[in-house]
Amino acid sequence: MVTPGVRKGVRSESPQPADAVYVQLHHELIAGDLLPQQRLVEADLCSRLHTSRGTVRAVLLRLEHEGLVVREPYRGAHVRVIDEREAVEITEVRAVLETLAARHAAMMATEDDLAAIRAIHAEMRPLLKNGDLLAYSDANRRLHARIVEASRHATAQRLLSELKAQLVRYQYRTVLVPGRPQQSWAEHTALVDAIGHRDPDRAAAAMMAHLSGVVTALHAAAGRDADPASGFG
Repeated sequence: MVTPGVRKGVRSESPQPADAVYVQLHHELIAGDLLPQQRLVEADLCSRLHTSRGTVRAVLLRLEHEGLVVREPYRGAHVRVIDEREAVEITEVRAVLETLAARHAAMMATEDDLAAIRAIHAEMRPLLKNGDLLAYSDANRRLHARIVEASRHATAQRLLSELKAQLVRYQYRTVLVPGRPQQSWAEHTALVDAIGHRDPDRAAAAMMAHLSGVVTALHAAAGRDADPASGFG
């Protein structure tokens, strides 16, 4: 007997729960798959993520509280735009937290952690040499994430995850500032060397110097491209 409304041979798919939908959308925001100002249409999200409208609304509300999404009456939701001033402020806070993480990584990293950090760092040199700046920027992101992971500092990890999700638009812009890639490479080399030598003070200083350079590059990127909705320019 075929249940009414269900075709024979077609398996009914259970809707995704809220936590799974949240993880998916959060990942897409961090990865830049969802762009600043992009509309988040509930019906489209329900269809694409195989979930209910109530679940989508709950997830969008959660993302709004995290500062990643804006919801407006009668207009729906869209990905929030971060302007240059806020990007600088977020990076300044990141600098404090990642400096702490670098210090702890120098003390807590296992040999496997160090091998992974060095491997990512080694990837970056040929990417820079070949001018593949977007791939270089992605490796940069992975290197920072691996250092934070090696720190074993759970609170810094949680706070940094929330902050970095808001900087998708600026993820690539700083590496496109003339001279910045070479400076970034030198800063990362000093950072990886300090962590490898298990020198907490030097690792902390190297991370702070690096992210101070990122703030300077953000200002330079904003001066080169004054349009706040121009992608990663």
